Amino acid sequence: MLASASYDNTIRLWDTATGQLRQTLEGDRGDALSAAFSPDSKMLASASYDNTIRLWDTATGQLRQTLEGHSGDIWSVAFSPDSKMLASASSDNTIRLWDTATGT
Repeated sequence: MLASASYDNTIRLWDTATGQLRQTLEGDRGDALSAAFSPDSKMLASASYDNTIRLWDTATGQLRQTLEGHSGDIWSVAFSPDSKMLASASSDNTIRLWDTATGT
């Protein structure tokens, strides 16, 4: 699976074997700056100019939760090997660790 971000505030999930569009994720309020799949590919984290991170269910395309806490653009996101934690780095000069189950 491949994720692509667009200036229309959507993220598209593509099947890399067929090249076909699988899902269009809508709900970002700003352009996506970074995205990462969980190791099992069940979740996608997208970070954007609106200082938020969104966790998506890749099977359904549904937004699972929105993580808020940075005061600047979020440049990078990465999942832990077990997908229980998410790390984010921001232009506010902070790195945060998030619990993916609770969003805290």
